Amino acid sequence: MHSPTASSLRWTGVFLLFTAFCSLFTPAVMVKHENFKTCDQSGFCKRNRAYADTITQSSHWKSPYDLDSKSITFENGQLSGTILKTVGKAGETVRLPLTVTFLESGTARVTLDEEKRQKGDIVLRHDSKARKERYNEASKWAIVGGLKISSGAALSRETEAGTTKVHYGPAGKYEAIIHHSPFSIKFKRDGETQIKFNDRGFMNMEHWRPKIEKPEPKEGEEQPLETAEVTGEDESTWWDETFGGNTDTKPRGPESVALDISFPGYEHVYGIPEHASKMSLKETRGGDGNYNEPYRLYNADVFEYELDSPMTLYGAIPFMQAHRKGSTVGVFWLNAAETWIDVVKSKSGSNPLSLGVKSAVDTQTHWISESGILDIFVLLGPTPKDISQTYGELTGFTAMPQQFAIAYHQCRWNYVTDQDVMDVDRRFDKHKIPYDVIWLDIEYTDGKKYFTWDPLTFPDPKKMHKQLQKRERKLVTIIDPHIKNTDKYNVVDELKSKGLAVKNKDGNDYEGWCWPGSSYWVDCFNPASITWWKTLFKYDSFKGTGPNTFIWNDMNEPSVFNGPETTMPKDNLHYGNWEHRDVHNLNGMTFHNATYDALLERKKGEVRRPFALTRSFFAGSQRIGAMWTGDNLAEWSHLAASIPMILNQGISGFPFAGADVGGFFGNPSKELLTRWYQAGAFYPFFRGHAHIDTRRREPYIPGSPYTEIITQALRLRYQLLPAWYTAFHEASTTGAPIVRPNFYVHPGDDKGFEIEDQLYIGSTGLLAKPVVAEGADSVSIYIADDQPYYDYFDYTTYSGAGHHTIKAPLEKIPLLMQGGHIIPRRDRPRRSSSLMKWDPFTLVVVLDKAGNAEGTLYVDDGETFDFEQGAYIHRRFQFDRATKALTSINIGGTGAKTAAWHKTMSKVRVEKVVIVGAPGEWKGKTEVVVSEEGAKESARKKKVEFTFHSAQGKKAAWAVVRDPKVAVGKGWKIDFS
Repeated sequence: MHSPTASSLRWTGVFLLFTAFCSLFTPAVMVKHENFKTCDQSGFCKRNRAYADTITQSSHWKSPYDLDSKSITFENGQLSGTILKTVGKAGETVRLPLTVTFLESGTARVTLDEEKRQKGDIVLRHDSKARKERYNEASKWAIVGGLKISSGAALSRETEAGTTKVHYGPAGKYEAIIHHSPFSIKFKRDGETQIKFNDRGFMNMEHWRPKIEKPEPKEGEEQPLETAEVTGEDESTWWDETFGGNTDTKPRGPESVALDISFPGYEHVYGIPEHASKMSLKETRGGDGNYNEPYRLYNADVFEYELDSPMTLYGAIPFMQAHRKGSTVGVFWLNAAETWIDVVKSKSGSNPLSLGVKSAVDTQTHWISESGILDIFVLLGPTPKDISQTYGELTGFTAMPQQFAIAYHQCRWNYVTDQDVMDVDRRFDKHKIPYDVIWLDIEYTDGKKYFTWDPLTFPDPKKMHKQLQKRERKLVTIIDPHIKNTDKYNVVDELKSKGLAVKNKDGNDYEGWCWPGSSYWVDCFNPASITWWKTLFKYDSFKGTGPNTFIWNDMNEPSVFNGPETTMPKDNLHYGNWEHRDVHNLNGMTFHNATYDALLERKKGEVRRPFALTRSFFAGSQRIGAMWTGDNLAEWSHLAASIPMILNQGISGFPFAGADVGGFFGNPSKELLTRWYQAGAFYPFFRGHAHIDTRRREPYIPGSPYTEIITQALRLRYQLLPAWYTAFHEASTTGAPIVRPNFYVHPGDDKGFEIEDQLYIGSTGLLAKPVVAEGADSVSIYIADDQPYYDYFDYTTYSGAGHHTIKAPLEKIPLLMQGGHIIPRRDRPRRSSSLMKWDPFTLVVVLDKAGNAEGTLYVDDGETFDFEQGAYIHRRFQFDRATKALTSINIGGTGAKTAAWHKTMSKVRVEKVVIVGAPGEWKGKTEVVVSEEGAKESARKKKVEFTFHSAQGKKAAWAVVRDPKVAVGKGWKIDFS
């Protein structure tokens, strides 16, 4: 769902309300760039870019930042000191306390603050109520672990004059070499520099200074802007800045922080979502095919966003990783303010003889944030998996969702009545199409008042819930952070009376405009707001909801129709008197987090895993729920763009991601809709959604053959739910992406580092290449290794590194299985995932070129937190060519509820084993021997039917073990000798 574009005018209440509602019925238009800042229109970005240009063009530049050698101390894995910034011709110095902390994980954390602001030794302008300090609480929201300080970090005895060297990390293989004058840091691994701070001298921490009123220049005596920029003293946006009819008062004056971070020998950098851009980030300083603007992180409600752009979108994760053959490193820039990031690449100065490992290209980045402290984590890998694990330890792993959440969700803006919802539900059943969740957008409410139902269109929500529950289905309702300002509405009355709303710069409740018209915003930085928010979701408060009701948080950037850049003024105040500028990118996560907590406490004694979707996010949002890529278009280009966007979310620590299937705006052709469902079946979050003005497009609408083909795609998703659920479990324990790009799976394959249109599902070996072009009847899929790959459906074999053409008529999904894996699935079609709970499993054993394979299966109740007390099954399946046996091995732990859960699952069995690439020597075999732990003596070894199918042309030989009658939760062996 999306807001109308913001006006640059100060609308009156009546006119704006009228316009907002009328916009629902007017044709959509593309993004209005004039509503969003460029770097040149963002004062601090322009200043820091100009500063960098001055340095680059000067042959005599010396950074004004020096680490005072006498101030350095090192104790218990932490280095402290003071950086002195020299200001002006008089040589005045500004003191900047520095801390470099070396963590047990091998991560280094660098923080830099400003002493005067830290001590509150400044004067705020306009008698502002804002805090005097730089914002230093982002870690409170984003960081949940991984901060144990290393006991092994030690100062090096080899330190030269003017430098301080610290050995840290595993076996002391990492080094931080800190140069004092000018200040810079090199981070090394195994003796080789991986990351450099301030190597180009772009570091800039705008210190506090009082505003000195200057007389207006006489006509003809104005200082040219260009001259002001070169001297670095362009004050035009230091104190006040106007955009879109709003003036930002900046009570603390200029306070940006900036730093250049270089990755020597790394050509590819990824991450910093959310952008509709390539996964491998493009350069931003112009040139053929490059951007002219930096990547921007400033959560915003962008109407019909454009593709191939560094423009900001709905979420911000300031985490970047650099990759080259044999090495991955990363930096996490922990800052919640508006941030811009320049990316440039240059020829490396490395030894050309080392090019087998290092790239001939260096990537140099320039990070610029409007406010806050400088707080950076340095992750030295060396593998993509190491980066995922370490970043996940810091910001948290993906929450383990309920089983239904990874199945199919049906949504549109809007299902208009409760009868409409029930009719859609019945029609899915009539056409035998599986789905788990139906969604309600804002129209279900009584006049856009959240926690209410429209009495005319949704008079009996309990009846609606009851019908859904019969098929184990769920309902998701939208709840946004703006609360309607109207009479006789208890929610807004309580919000105001308890003082829980966001404040304006004067300390009064901030009033803006959104879907309901005049609105207030819940300030979820306030602990009291969260306590209150929890009460609203209880069943006796949010009447008509039940245990199968879940929540969607939209518009939480926050979207404000009449605000600057369609969001809040930066000088608004949040709890603790922090300015909105300091916490903007955190805002959506705090609201999402409050909703998650509220769902946990709806009813005493009822503890179910929450499901809460968010549009806005920050580092750490993955702990709470899912996200989607916002208001895309029903165009082939947006289908294609969804894949790199979702892959980038995954490698950036937030893998529970999806895109609106079919496109939010516009009416997709039947072909596009069909292909989008085939692609959506490989999104971790799989939801069809559409704008209020679009035609209905539920899967049963298009008719034959489209409905049947879409149904096949949906059934494929449901068939593979065991593999998806196992991938989610891996993400929840290791931070690994759920869908993975080529570079993550094959980090040594430099030919595949830019591939972004195909994806692997978890560790299953499943490789999908969705069709994203109109009229295409084939795809070129890239194979990175020398293992055999088999078509999922007919076992056609593809082998040899490079591109392979796969025929893909409309009914065909290009999906391969990499040799060496065992894929769990459930083959019985059901109406919803919960109805599959007791179904048997099929194991697809895909042999590698050596004749071996292995895979895992994770199963729990898909609903509660009992898995935390051992109520789960976690098995590793292995086929060993040498022993000619397939075995099931327990890799799970035990807990208070392990035995009871295993007893519950005792009758759930493996009903079929399929072996793809079966050896020819099995031809003629008709039975295999099966043994199971705990079986009675007479049944300990039993013979089971076996069928062998010979290879035909390019189609591999395959074999089937039919109903070995082994429990999925027990140890067993199938002997093929």
